[in-house]
Amino acid sequence: MANYIPPFTITNNILEYVSAIMKKVGKLDNYKDLNKMPILRRNNRIHSIHSSLAIENNSLSFNQVKDIVNGKLVVGEKEEVQEVKNASFAYKMMMDVNPYSLKDLKKVHKVMTDLTIDDAGYFRQKNEGVFDGNICIHICPKPDMVPTLMNQLFAWLKKNKNEIHPLILSSVFHYEFVFIHPFSNGNGRMARLWQNVMLAHWENIFEYVPIESQIKEYQEDYYQAISNCNAQGNSTEFIEFMLKMIDEVLSKLIDSITNEVNHISPYVKKLLDVMDEEIALSTKDLMLKLNLKSRISFRNNYLKPALENGLIKMTNPSKPTSKNQTYYKA
Repeated sequence: MANYIPPFTITNNILEYVSAIMKKVGKLDNYKDLNKMPILRRNNRIHSIHSSLAIENNSLSFNQVKDIVNGKLVVGEKEEVQEVKNASFAYKMMMDVNPYSLKDLKKVHKVMTDLTIDDAGYFRQKNEGVFDGNICIHICPKPDMVPTLMNQLFAWLKKNKNEIHPLILSSVFHYEFVFIHPFSNGNGRMARLWQNVMLAHWENIFEYVPIESQIKEYQEDYYQAISNCNAQGNSTEFIEFMLKMIDEVLSKLIDSITNEVNHISPYVKKLLDVMDEEIALSTKDLMLKLNLKSRISFRNNYLKPALENGLIKMTNPSKPTSKNQTYYKA
């Protein structure tokens, strides 16, 4: 068992999905627009958190989750509110962890389940099953097998991270993690987050791709794919399912960016074009670059809508009318 290899087959469907996804990732890279859309990025992150928790029966609405993430008080079940806070912190760790480190995964699990379970960050010590509602779809390996299985899984990931395409590798991991079910709670949330971690370290666009939202739309199919793979003894069907989810959510993201770009006024586009990355400019500087003379026109047509849409920010937001105020691209 020291050289355990997760069983799966790379099918034509898998290859076609990988090709389609790569084209869409390339299109998003060419856009370079997601970096100019902090509101869209933030909402995508909230969609990820809300959907992943909703799959696990957290009843809080999207708006409630959004308020909690933004630091507002929300009336709700104490544990459900804590789950949102934990998930928000866990998702912020995505780019600061090593996707091939079991130690880092346990560290993130501790954050994900803080104050909700007693053994946060530690492998389970009891027998567990995977449930879809009240139906048990998988009896998990015994707890004394978990450390060995997890070490084998991460050894396989490290060995193959440059040999197997990240889209396939991360999907295999997702299934194997759910199969092993290493923790007493939070396994589904961690499996979905960690696939995103692996993908984001491959292409950073995935830090803000809400794959979880697409899974939530097809939740029954998600559990059915897991169940079918358990019966078949390989993860091929689950890989195909996950690639389908990624392909579809990227299509939606491209549509969202296209729509948002089209809704930016020509004035704001001109303003963004004259601004350099990470260089703050004063109103006088910006008006000079735009060849404008009217401060009222600049404020109403350029500055205000750019600020409201989160496309630019103030260097001194506590004093918005300061004569020394400058602005930079968000």
